[in-house]
Amino acid sequence: MADNKISAPMSQTGITRFYDVSSSSIQIDPRIVVGAAIVLIILVLALEIFG
Repeated sequence: MADNKISAPMSQTGITRFYDVSSSSIQIDPRIVVGAAIVLIILVLALEIFG
């Protein structure tokens, strides 16, 4: 009965493990990134016009 185990291929196991470990990275809300980019674009345009 122990021979009926289903095991995933080694490559699939590695990919799954890689995506499970994401809690240690810095996570920023995408709205903050888009907002910061828009503010930077407006700032650069303002400096081009008035500078």
